[in-house]
Amino acid sequence: MSTQADHGHELIPRPEQTPDALRAALAVIDPSRLEEMQSTKDDAFAKAVEWQSLSPVRSWVLTWARDIEIARRPDLSDRHAHAKSNLENDDPVLAQEALRELSAVLDEAMKAVRE
Repeated sequence: MSTQADHGHELIPRPEQTPDALRAALAVIDPSRLEEMQSTKDDAFAKAVEWQSLSPVRSWVLTWARDIEIARRPDLSDRHAHAKSNLENDDPVLAQEALRELSAVLDEAMKAVRE
């Protein structure tokens, strides 16, 4: 579990990496994405059965843990939103900087949830 000293203000504690815990966290910080979460979960479980592998489920868990990490931390959320808003900037330098920043935010969030 991370601390506020590590990342500044956090809206909620980092959830456990289980479907129920991730869903509960998303319901608090971004309920508009619950339907998307359920749809991607259904797809991941269907692939897991088809492929006879848990890798699609693990990928689903990590993707949602990462997205929730971004949403629960205003520092990452602000950086993420700013970068996404500049991805299609007419200035190619700004668009490239936005892409680098978006990648950095995603990497930082993934690193945090893998700790």
